[in-house]
Amino acid sequence: MFVSFSDLRQFVSHLEHDRDLVTVDVPVDAYLEVAEIHRRVIAAGGPALLFTNVRTTNGERATSRLVTNLFGTAKRAELAFGERPHRLVRRAVELIETLLPPSPAALWGARDIAFDLMKIGTRYVNKGPVLDQITTDIRLNQLPVLTCWPEDGGPFITLPLVYTAHPKRRGGHNLGIYRLQVHDRQTTGMHWQIGKGGGFHYAAAERLGEDLPVTVFLGGPPALMLAGVAPLPENIPELLLASLIAGERLSCVKGYGAHPIVATAEFSLTGEVPPYLRKSEGPFGDHYGYYSLKHDYPVFQVKQITHRSDPLYPATVVGKPRQEDFYIGNLLQELLSPLFPLVMPGVKRLWSYGETGYHSLAAAVVKERYRREAMASALRILGEGQLALTKFLLVTDHDVDLNNFKSTLEHILARTQPETDLYVLGNMSMDTLDYTGPRVNEGSKGIWLGLGDPVRELPRVFSASSVPLGIFDIQVFCGGCLVIGGPAYEKEPDLASRVATEQVFSEWPLVVISDEPLRASASEMNFLWTTFTRFEPAADLHAGSRKIVRNHITYHGPIVLDARLKPGFPGELTCQDDISSRVSTRWKEYFPDGRVEMGDAERGHLD
Repeated sequence: MFVSFSDLRQFVSHLEHDRDLVTVDVPVDAYLEVAEIHRRVIAAGGPALLFTNVRTTNGERATSRLVTNLFGTAKRAELAFGERPHRLVRRAVELIETLLPPSPAALWGARDIAFDLMKIGTRYVNKGPVLDQITTDIRLNQLPVLTCWPEDGGPFITLPLVYTAHPKRRGGHNLGIYRLQVHDRQTTGMHWQIGKGGGFHYAAAERLGEDLPVTVFLGGPPALMLAGVAPLPENIPELLLASLIAGERLSCVKGYGAHPIVATAEFSLTGEVPPYLRKSEGPFGDHYGYYSLKHDYPVFQVKQITHRSDPLYPATVVGKPRQEDFYIGNLLQELLSPLFPLVMPGVKRLWSYGETGYHSLAAAVVKERYRREAMASALRILGEGQLALTKFLLVTDHDVDLNNFKSTLEHILARTQPETDLYVLGNMSMDTLDYTGPRVNEGSKGIWLGLGDPVRELPRVFSASSVPLGIFDIQVFCGGCLVIGGPAYEKEPDLASRVATEQVFSEWPLVVISDEPLRASASEMNFLWTTFTRFEPAADLHAGSRKIVRNHITYHGPIVLDARLKPGFPGELTCQDDISSRVSTRWKEYFPDGRVEMGDAERGHLD
């Protein structure tokens, strides 16, 4: 049965009723302590957390309660979504396929979804609980804003729903979740990355020399938070998706800023982002599992805050997978996947791997009705919205289970002929948070095809009697793929080129060099994270030999990926020792009834 939640409080109450939320009443610190509690709970698959007594970074008691880990299990994320949007998307796809050309019978058959779609959109009301308190005395430092990692540049608002509109085009709004570093009591950073709708709106306003009005929502219907991270096409309004998920029109009030305010939000922050003004933002421990570094970003100047009585402040904590964003991302993929064949007709299925930060690796099942049609589909994927930030793409024409990465990789390796099936595209844009390229936002992409029938039997045991100098801990990750250890990159930067020419590896189509081969080969998750977040195709992909044939680089195996950490790469996220000790010591204070397990946050789910 579908449960619809009109606001955050309904969702929290439901979780509490199901004993899937625990309240922490003892004093806890917004500086590092809350985040470490959160990470240990999510590592153990534990409940959502409601903190009633949070100390801010200046040691005062926060003016609101804090709720975290709302979506930290597949069950809770699915509860927030419900089955209804999945059903509607599947039904919409069926109808699109049957309504062309339209006929009276076909239109009559679509009356069920037409009725549902009539309930989608926004409706305007005269008042709402978000207007219980209205103030222009801005004190962001009184909110329970979290500092999550020791090297973070300050406290960050981590679940802000940032609403913008195009300065000239009517109806072109964007709702996205972009972290906000709190600079002082009334200003924050605005972390608009490339390829994001809010950033496009700001660029348009800046060209006009105008301030861009911005409204930030905290809380509201869970559907709103989920819609805020959905990779929708630029011209699809996120508020419509939120309404679709919720199963009802979204209530909004006008007249309290440049934009409508979601009536059931916990907070709204209204203000503007001025043109040409930048301020240093970061570092920030991000969902890739490393720090994103300090860079200059626009500044959000808050002019007015409205909020509910006794408001709930929602937050999330990101870091090494799997965190909340992993469960949200996978559900969004499952929701939107039936639409991929409509948008990209040659693509049957597509999956981005959250273990790699999503943009580092994706795999696709495509049609191959004529030779190299698969490449047309691959290029279409790399040109579609946020998928354009994909760094490495595996492609096959067989119906494989893309969620099973080992099986997918083996399928590719058994069929690939790298001389014709491997492509590296240099001088491309990259995800802002991926630091494997030469400069921020810059790097390369790889496409690796595995089509048709197998061309080789994959080796599954490494049995060489001797190994090359400096190589250690040779591990078989799966059929056809080895993970090996070697000297640090600083000691032997050309190691991958040497390994690619070593005869003992010649029968293995793929060899990955890692600083931690035992860890990297221990699980699919470990392999995905330690490999694809640490290599860039143009710089770190090597082969036994290469030739240029008809202006195409032909690669002859083995293919070697150098996934060692390179100089200047951001540090892996790890908890501060004194905070780790404090949380361990206080665990029974936080959870006196003993029903919340303390997980291993340091290794998270990687092992």
